[in-house]
Amino acid sequence: MAIFQVASDFTHVQLISPTNGRGEPGMNVTRPFSFEMPTRIEYGMGVVKNLPAEVSRLGVRKVMVVTDEGVREALADDAVIRPLKEAGTDALVFDGVEPNPKDRNVEEGASIAREYGAEALVALGGGSPIDCAKAIAVLVSHGGDKIKKYEGKTAVTRPVLPWIAVPTTAGTGSEVTFSSVITDTEAKYKMTVKSPLMAAKVALVDPELTFTVPAFVTASTGVDALTHAIEAYTVTCSEPISDAVALQAISLISRSLRDAVGDGRNAEARDGMMMGSLLAGIAFSHSDVGSVHCMAEALGGIYDLPHGVCNAILLPYVMEYNMEYCLERYARVARAMGVGEDAASAIAAVQALCRDVGLPALNTLGIRESDLDMLAEMSARNISTESNPRPMTKEDYLEVFRRAMET
Repeated sequence: MAIFQVASDFTHVQLISPTNGRGEPGMNVTRPFSFEMPTRIEYGMGVVKNLPAEVSRLGVRKVMVVTDEGVREALADDAVIRPLKEAGTDALVFDGVEPNPKDRNVEEGASIAREYGAEALVALGGGSPIDCAKAIAVLVSHGGDKIKKYEGKTAVTRPVLPWIAVPTTAGTGSEVTFSSVITDTEAKYKMTVKSPLMAAKVALVDPELTFTVPAFVTASTGVDALTHAIEAYTVTCSEPISDAVALQAISLISRSLRDAVGDGRNAEARDGMMMGSLLAGIAFSHSDVGSVHCMAEALGGIYDLPHGVCNAILLPYVMEYNMEYCLERYARVARAMGVGEDAASAIAAVQALCRDVGLPALNTLGIRESDLDMLAEMSARNISTESNPRPMTKEDYLEVFRRAMET
């Protein structure tokens, strides 16, 4: 397998030749991979002001804004609705998105969009509104009234209703991914709808929109982004471009998160977190996630817990489990975080970061001991289990869940 060496300032990526088995340089060999970036990114302080122009570029007049109640009250009118209407765009707000967006949210939103005659969507918020908007776009364009019909990687077969992403948290990177994770409320599990055809036309990534995000949300979404970057870099299907952006994301997040939690209006810290989240989103959408996400999605499906919180809590424990399979890569994570030269230093640094930003322990979230076996089974069935650097069975997941609950 090809190994990439990234300089301390992440400006240079060098391919190191594998050896021929005798310690001598071999051929430079990179296994085949594909990298597709369907979404145009507009990044910077105040870039949300470009939204009316971007809607105009789509050539549409009727737009539905997909968000949640909290974001609508805090941002929607001033940042989105008023500017659109002043530019002559007819805008309707759908704010029925719940945390861990549900199939019912998608189906209600699609029904409203059809009745209204929406020609495009604007997704405003964190990962929940953005993922919900992707799924609404699929239902409106492909037909039907159940999003479950489009679960998987092959069911979306043509371009979806055009949409623009406006993220308001630094965490999910959903603005540049082309998958949507939706809770199947009947089966109580998180399904994934995925296709490059679902990608946003443009992402307006504005760090200023995160200045008023509460400290705890900043902390949990921030470690969620760190999880994306670390898992993207260490899974079995990682590749050179995602490796490079993942390492830069790890560096930015690890040096910015504490300051962003401590002072939400620290522009440098908010910028570092927003860029780190964006890069982490690019990384894992072109690589994959691993067992942290498998466990977090199981918890979210059963307990409806915040996805970012679950990822953040479980990350150090899965890293401990994986360590012997990731010694070199975790050592590079440690160097990216500026904490040392070995794998154990990376795990210790992640544990310290979670502690410093005030994340809770798993055993404070109301998890029932009697549910651990079911949670382990759900985790093992997750398609991303096969990407984890160390193989994991149901019994392995159960062991990690128990360790996290006991600590």
